[in-house]
Amino acid sequence: MARYILRRILQMAPTVFGVIVITFILFNIIGGSPAMMTLGKNVSPKSLEEFDEQRGFNKPLFFGRWTKTRAFADAVFKHNAGPWRADSNAVWQAAQGGRPARVELGPGSEAAVPLAFALKPDTAYRWIIRYRRGGADAAALVMASGNETLRTWAFKPGETWQASGLDFRTGPDPLGLKFILRAHGAPLEIESVSLRRKTRHVFDSQFVFFLAQIAKFDFGKSNYSNQRVSQMLKDGIRPSLLLTVPMFIIGVVVAIAVSLVCAFFRDSWLDRFFVVIAVVLMSVNYLVWIIAGQYLFAYRLGWFPIWGFESWGYLLLPVMIGVISGLGDNLRFYRTIMLDEIYRDYVRTAFAKGVGRGGVLFRHVLKNAMIPILTNVIIAIPFLYTGSLLLENFFGIPGLGNMGINAINYSDVDVVRAIVFIGAMLYVAANLLTDICYALVDPRVRLG
Repeated sequence: MARYILRRILQMAPTVFGVIVITFILFNIIGGSPAMMTLGKNVSPKSLEEFDEQRGFNKPLFFGRWTKTRAFADAVFKHNAGPWRADSNAVWQAAQGGRPARVELGPGSEAAVPLAFALKPDTAYRWIIRYRRGGADAAALVMASGNETLRTWAFKPGETWQASGLDFRTGPDPLGLKFILRAHGAPLEIESVSLRRKTRHVFDSQFVFFLAQIAKFDFGKSNYSNQRVSQMLKDGIRPSLLLTVPMFIIGVVVAIAVSLVCAFFRDSWLDRFFVVIAVVLMSVNYLVWIIAGQYLFAYRLGWFPIWGFESWGYLLLPVMIGVISGLGDNLRFYRTIMLDEIYRDYVRTAFAKGVGRGGVLFRHVLKNAMIPILTNVIIAIPFLYTGSLLLENFFGIPGLGNMGINAINYSDVDVVRAIVFIGAMLYVAANLLTDICYALVDPRVRLG
């Protein structure tokens, strides 16, 4: 058994890694900028940069030595002068005659590169500038602090467009650092300007940062509540399980018991009655059960509290609603399984040997129906962890379901990503548990 479990875990390693990669892609690539989704587009670039740095979003995706920084957004002058719109020395020129759209500095003029905020101290950066300048007169990019010139990069003359990577490193106090483009006796034409920050090493990336978080069970900090996500998960798991576990156990036991009754009295009025009940339960929307239950039993009759989570009494009504609303689907599923088993040859043989109906149902039919029952039960277990979104939200239960809805409403990326990832991992673990349980309940299945 132990060797089989170890082998199955090793076989599932690619699946686990695939879950990690898919979760990373969904939240780091496809969703766009998490900082803008959470903070909005109108916040300062410095706030966006701080958000990204805290969560590792300011790194390359998988690997790389250079990454973008919000201190200077890439400037490509297709429609206007971009960051130099307010600088009268930087004149925007539209594309014409095979020449690209560009910003032009006239002879003897200069323009300061507008940084959104101060660069990080003791950090390597690179300016990437695509330019052209004619004539032999010099043009340069100057790095200065106050009135002191720290470094000067001269641009090469030529009639063709060329790109230069200008590397530099900030000092311990880069607050007053500024960069100035200067043209002397001839114009300087700029097609694009970008700024890149050097990473610590080639694998200093968002993906490695995400893997490190998983290894430490640290999913970052909620931007909405300012709490560690791991602590929020610990606080929310108890209310969710107190709601979903009783609801799940009662629902499964009742559905299996009623399905056995249907099999025992198949094709009778009792069987047809339960089929009609199951169809009715399936036809009514989940939200209708919640609203009707709150209005009738909590508001009108006052049998249950309508909101909060102070004692077990606050869970009675949501558990009852959860059991009733899910009973229809479960009953139809388990009834089909029982009826499928009861028409098999071994059942007729058991009846021929004089075994009573009760013995046939419980010792033969139920036992042989355990494979599909276990599949349905165990695969549903991971979803208990996330709680019930609607029940927790409508009844004010502070579980993971309620927390997930709030995280979606407030674009709390770290919380949503943690809930989705842990739920996916539990689903993978449930598949392993299902295989093990098959061998325990059915002698025809062997652990090989």
